Amino acid sequence: MERQDLERRNLERNDGRGRVALVTGGASGIGLAVAGVLAGRGWRTVISDIDAARAREAAGPIGAEAVPFDVVDEAATEAAFAEIEGRIGPVEALVANAGLIQPGGRPEDLPMAEFDRIIAVNLRGVYVSCLTAGTRMAQRGRGGIVITGSVTAWRTAPLHAYAPSKAAVVHMAACLAAEWGRSGVRVNAVSPGYVATPPLQAAIDRGQRDPRLLIDAAALGRLVEPAEIGHGVAFLLSDDAAAITGINLPVDAGWLAGSHLTTYGGLRPAR
Repeated sequence: MERQDLERRNLERNDGRGRVALVTGGASGIGLAVAGVLAGRGWRTVISDIDAARAREAAGPIGAEAVPFDVVDEAATEAAFAEIEGRIGPVEALVANAGLIQPGGRPEDLPMAEFDRIIAVNLRGVYVSCLTAGTRMAQRGRGGIVITGSVTAWRTAPLHAYAPSKAAVVHMAACLAAEWGRSGVRVNAVSPGYVATPPLQAAIDRGQRDPRLLIDAAALGRLVEPAEIGHGVAFLLSDDAAAITGINLPVDAGWLAGSHLTTYGGLRPAR
């Protein structure tokens, strides 16, 4: 099947059927792409971001609604869920995507204040969002959560706060899946590889990343498109994945599969 036809058929699906999906960190990058895919598949999508103006600006073009809040703040998170469920409807899907990125570097050059800030958002913020959503879902007997992890959860990287935070939330997904499964709540993680987002392009433009190294290490020989993360998330939230919980789904163009083949001379060229 041609890729264009596959994209069209994916977008024509109506997995959401008007149910409410909340995407944290949804005002830009992967979060916005995920929100766009969910909205296109019939979810009544809510974008959250700490930047209220940016959230509202992002929500309009995709037909979503904006409810900004700080995921680290328990009271603000609880208030946001109360607003969403009172004004829009029960949150049946949460994409816990809000997070901070980190430039690579030596651990001794990473200020502890920055380490604490990244852990607070990427780990505590994800837990607070999942706890607030999952408790409500469990009481209703249904719901789905997808946590945004990273391939850096599985491979070493000079990202001494970011990578451990992502390893933690991938494991968190499995823990919460076991906790809430009998209450009808599924919890999974999706781990993006190197995604063609503005922050990655900016790093490339600054000379901090070599795109050829990223592409050459991927089995498919390319970067991941942001919408492809959205398709992975949409699948995990759909009824097609009704028996899937507690897993981590890498969406990485085969980077995890191919990256270590450099020790054997690199990936095989096309036949």
